[in-house]
Amino acid sequence: MNKLGFTFVLACVWGMVANVMAEKQPNILWIITDDQRADSLECYNRATTGKNESYLGYVSSPNVDALAKEGVLFTKAVCNSPMCTPSRGSMQSGRYPHRRGQYRWGTTHQMPDFVKPMVSQTLRDKGYGTAVFGKTGWGTVNSLNKKENSPADFYDFTINFASDLQRNGVGDIFTSGGKYIFPHGIFTPEFMKETIIHPQDGKMEYYKQDRHNPLPERDLAIKDRVEEEFDILRSYTRLNTGLILGGVNPYPAGETIDGHVVREMKNYLKNADKSYQTSWGKKVKGADTSKPLFINLGFTLPHTPVIPPKVFRDVFRKKKYRIPEFSTDELSNFPPQLVIMYNECKTDQLTEEEKHQAIQDYYAFCAYGDALIGESVEAFKEYCEKQGEEYLIVYTVGDHGWHLGEQGMMAKFGPWTQSIMDAAIIVSSDKEKYPAGKIHDEFVEFVDFAPTMLAAAGEDVSDPKYGYLDGYDLAEVLTDEELKREYAIGELNVICGHRGFMRTEEFAFSMRTRDKWDHSRVGDLNSDIMWALDCERPKADMALYDLRVDPLEKNNVADAKEYRELADWFRQKLGTILLGDGRVECDWSKPNSYSISNFAGGADDKKFDVPPELIPEV
Repeated sequence: MNKLGFTFVLACVWGMVANVMAEKQPNILWIITDDQRADSLECYNRATTGKNESYLGYVSSPNVDALAKEGVLFTKAVCNSPMCTPSRGSMQSGRYPHRRGQYRWGTTHQMPDFVKPMVSQTLRDKGYGTAVFGKTGWGTVNSLNKKENSPADFYDFTINFASDLQRNGVGDIFTSGGKYIFPHGIFTPEFMKETIIHPQDGKMEYYKQDRHNPLPERDLAIKDRVEEEFDILRSYTRLNTGLILGGVNPYPAGETIDGHVVREMKNYLKNADKSYQTSWGKKVKGADTSKPLFINLGFTLPHTPVIPPKVFRDVFRKKKYRIPEFSTDELSNFPPQLVIMYNECKTDQLTEEEKHQAIQDYYAFCAYGDALIGESVEAFKEYCEKQGEEYLIVYTVGDHGWHLGEQGMMAKFGPWTQSIMDAAIIVSSDKEKYPAGKIHDEFVEFVDFAPTMLAAAGEDVSDPKYGYLDGYDLAEVLTDEELKREYAIGELNVICGHRGFMRTEEFAFSMRTRDKWDHSRVGDLNSDIMWALDCERPKADMALYDLRVDPLEKNNVADAKEYRELADWFRQKLGTILLGDGRVECDWSKPNSYSISNFAGGADDKKFDVPPELIPEV
C-alpha cells in the first residue's frame, strides 16, 4: 500500500473511532446548591452588570468563574417553585409543580399512575450507574408502605448528608435521637422546637423552645455563652424558630458537612471498582467503570444555618455592604397574601449591624461553596480523563434564591427576583453543543435540566414517550429559535397559601391561585377550579411590577388605573395555564387519588401575546 493509501485508511479508522466516542454516553455531574443567589457569582455579575460585585457588594467565585469560561452561562434560569421540596421534585422530574401535584413540603410518592420517573431512574434504565451525595430534598418516596422504600429507589448509590453523615456524627451538625446537635453549642433548625445544648465539658441537656416555654435561666446562660463564642445571629420570625442567619462554623473549611459530602464523592471516584470504607466505617463499593456515570451532588450551603468557616468569614468581615432599602410604607401596596409572607420572614427586629453581618456571612458561605465546587469538578474531570470518557457538568445555582433584605425579608418563598431568578452553568467536553465562554441571556427554567441530561445521554426527548417533560434540551435551546420562551412560570403553596407567578422580560406578575390551603384535606381535589379566574378582583391578590421602570419590584401597579387591564390579562393568562393546563391535585395519603384539570389544555404556549394597547408607555 502506498503512503497516500495508508493515510486514507488511517483517517477512516480515526473517523470511526471518533464516531464511536461521540456516540458513547457521557459521564454527568449535576451540582445543586441550596438557597444560593446568582449574584454571589462574579461571572454572573460581569455578564449582567459588567461588574464583579453584586449590587450589595463584594463576592468571590474563582472556581465557578473558571467553570463558566469552559461552557455556557445561563443568566435567566427561573426556578419553578421558590422552596426546596417542590423545586427539587420539579427539577428531578422535568415537570412543573402544577403538573406533579407537589406545591410545598410533605412527602409525595410514585404510586399514582400520573407520576413519571425521575431523571436518575430513566438514566439508570439507559445503562447509567447513578449516585447521589449530600442533600436530596425532593420529597418523594417509592411507596406509601415504608417497608417498600429504599434510597436505591432513585439512585444506585446514596450518601445523604443527614441520614448517613449527620446521624453518624460526621460534619458540623449531627443528630442524636432524632434531635440536631451543634457541636460545642446549640442549634435550632427551622420548624423544630427541640434545641440541644452541648457545652464544651461534654454534658448534654435539652429544652423545648417555643412561644410558651421561655428558657430557664441556667440554660439561657449556656446558650448566651455559646452564641457569643460563635457570633450566632438569629431571626425570630417564622414561628419563632430562631433561624440562624449568621455566625462562624465550629469546624474548619473541609471539615463541615459539605466538606464531608465532597470527600465522600471523591472517595467514590477514587475507589472505582473497589470496595472501601466510608468516613463512618461502612463498607461500600466505588464507581462502576463498566457503566457511564451520573452523579447528583447536593450541597446544603448556603442554606441556614449560615455558618461559614472562619478562613472565609474573616475575609468577608472586612467588606462593607449596601443594605437593601425597605420601608414598611411599601406594605401598603402589597396584596394581603404577600403581607402575610412578609410578616413571617421580615427582618424588622434586626439592627443595621446585624443585617450587615447576615449579608457578609451569606456571601462568605457562598465563597466556601465555590471552593468545594472547584474541588468536586476537578475530581470528576480526573475520573473522566482516567476512563477516557466524555462528560457533561450541570451546575444549578441554588434550588431557588434568597432575599438579603429585599422586600424587607431574609427568606425565599416569594414571587420576586431574589426568590425565583437564578442562573445555571453547563460545561461539556463537546464544545460544539456547549461552546466555551458563551452567555445565554434568555429565559430557561429549572424543568429544563432533566431533558438536557436525558438528551446528553442519547435520548430523543422529542419522542412522544417523553411528552410528559415540560422542559427543553438546553443544547437545542442555544440554537433553535422555536424553543425561545417569552415567559416563565411557577407556583408555591407555603407560608401564605397557593400563589402562582409569571415572569416576562418587562413584567413580573403573581396571584393567588386557590382559595383553600389544601384541597386534598377536604376531599375536593380541583374543586371550584375557576375560583381564581372568577372571584372578585381584590380576592385574587394580584401583584404586578413594571420592570422597565421598577427593576427592584418595589411598586405594585396591579390596581393602578393605567395597568389595571394589563394585570387582568396576566390573571387570565397565568390562571388558565396553572389551573387548566394539566393541573394535578393529589391526596398523597392514598395510593392513587388525584384529579387532573385540563379545561385549557395547551394554554402554556410560551408566548407573551398581550394586546399591545394594554402595555402603558414609559
